[in-house]
Amino acid sequence: MATETKTAIGKIVKMKCPHCGKGHLFVNESPFSVSKLGEVKEECTECKTNFNPEPGFYFGAAYVSWALTVAMWVAILVALKVFDAIGLIEFGFLTHPKTFLLTGIGFTIVLFPFLFKLSRSIWASSFIK
Repeated sequence: MATETKTAIGKIVKMKCPHCGKGHLFVNESPFSVSKLGEVKEECTECKTNFNPEPGFYFGAAYVSWALTVAMWVAILVALKVFDAIGLIEFGFLTHPKTFLLTGIGFTIVLFPFLFKLSRSIWASSFIK
């Protein structure tokens, strides 16, 4: 028997069923495994909640994914500015654009699988009760 996650944030981050918090939302539970990356189960293994209420349900998660990616890029810019302010690196948005772009692209590539699944988990938790 799976352990229950009770808070909405906990269900989203752990990618659990939005209804019961016990069953896992995705076929492949690892967020960094690219095998069946975004494949969502048909229903919860614990409470039988339907995870695919209509065809194309998860297309809206692209908006959530976009927002998460923008937030990540803003966080990277703020982190680089803070590192510059405390003297760890030399960074200026207009004087060192390569630093910002390479850091942002690197984080985007590394975190893509997690952000992709997280956006679907947020979308499901917003509409499946």
